[in-house]
Amino acid sequence: MCLLNHTPSPRVMERRWLRITQPRMRQLAILVTIVLFAASIVAGYLFRGRWLPQINGLPIISENHFHDGEGKQNATKSEHEETDGHSVCNVMPGGGETSLELSVQSQKNIGLHLVTVQLQDFDRSISVPAMVKGRPGRTEIKVSAPMTGIVTRIYPVQGEAVAPGQSLFDLRLTHEDLVDIQSTFLETIERLDVIKQEVARLEKVTATGAIAGKKLLERQYEQQQAEARRRAQQQALILHGLTLRQVQEIQANLRLLQQVTMVAPQPVEITHDNTDTRLLQVSQIDVRPGEHVSAGDPLCVLSDHALLYIEGRAFEEDSEELNQAANQSAPITAVIEANGEGTHSVSDLNILYLENEVEVDSRALRFYVRLPNELVRNEFTDDGHCFIGWRFKPGQRVQLRVPVERWRNCIVLPVDAVVKDGVDWFVFKQNGDRFNRKPVHVAYRDQRWAVIGNDGSLCAGDVVAVSGAYQMNLALLKKAGNGTDLHAGHGH
Repeated sequence: MCLLNHTPSPRVMERRWLRITQPRMRQLAILVTIVLFAASIVAGYLFRGRWLPQINGLPIISENHFHDGEGKQNATKSEHEETDGHSVCNVMPGGGETSLELSVQSQKNIGLHLVTVQLQDFDRSISVPAMVKGRPGRTEIKVSAPMTGIVTRIYPVQGEAVAPGQSLFDLRLTHEDLVDIQSTFLETIERLDVIKQEVARLEKVTATGAIAGKKLLERQYEQQQAEARRRAQQQALILHGLTLRQVQEIQANLRLLQQVTMVAPQPVEITHDNTDTRLLQVSQIDVRPGEHVSAGDPLCVLSDHALLYIEGRAFEEDSEELNQAANQSAPITAVIEANGEGTHSVSDLNILYLENEVEVDSRALRFYVRLPNELVRNEFTDDGHCFIGWRFKPGQRVQLRVPVERWRNCIVLPVDAVVKDGVDWFVFKQNGDRFNRKPVHVAYRDQRWAVIGNDGSLCAGDVVAVSGAYQMNLALLKKAGNGTDLHAGHGH
């Protein structure tokens, strides 16, 4: 009974439990608060890129934001901080127009170049890889031995330029048939001279009536036969490789031709009015002095680079557009590599023809464009040899720009004049000493040009920057507080 009287009541037990648990609950609440506060700080640091630009973009209203007294209109005051050699930026809040003022040093640093906007026609073109090629049957001319003989002299050196008719080789004749034909030709010429003298004597005698005219007619008939044989033998000598001039020399001197001189032939076709510039280059010599050659053996190879081909390799699906460009004689521009010295552009070219077969493996369609060449060197050495150099050479890589569509009365700017920010395109329009960033619609863009929609964003007569737009846009983004570093990735 005594023990039952000392058992604590439920209320007493509750008070004891509260005295034990309340301090622990307070400690737990404090700990949770600290953890949540620390987590919010960490989250704010990690996601500072989202909220910091918005805070920086808010307008700051100071004590001087409003003008006091005498009914003056409230206005904002923008303070432009300009240090020596730095640009000044003005960012309008709320997504309005942005502008940038560049110092003289900044303009030089970005290579600023301005252009006046004008409406013009633009040809949308496709770019086709190509290569400079020689013309089959035209660029290389092989010179062969016309008859059997021994090479006694070689006039040009390899790489030298020769004009048509210039001496190439001396060849001593050893061909038996040619010697026999020359001998027969000389006999015929001497026989013909004897007959002519007899006919002249008979004409005088017949005129006096001393002999009958039948004898004269027989001699005249014999003369005609001899002249026919002479003409046939003359043609045979020409077929054996002699020129008409050489045959005439045999007839005039009454001596067998022992040596012939091979000369540079005329070009296969004449493409220039001034034939003096049509020089042939000795690209290969196949014989040596003292070497015996037979009729048809190669002596040398001459190259004619005055006119070349550009071989383009287009996709099969571009055939219709290429045929249309060929039918309309559309002006094609060729951008040719200049051996480490940049590129060289040639305009107003035309498609000559398209092949009617598509390559099985690559599915490429080849087409050809005429390329007139240009002499860049024509010099004589002290020993009298001439050497030339052509601007374009077979093997050079080319990009052909073939126009396929024409747009009229549009705004065309160099591609560096437009800059992309997100889904928007901008140009920088000059406004006094400042440059305003203007949003525009880019209707078409390639590696060189950008066509701007004529929707009033730009007008004819506006002056825009065609270089440095990317750097100017970076400067605006940095001033806007988005954390973009203008100098990131650039060395100074």
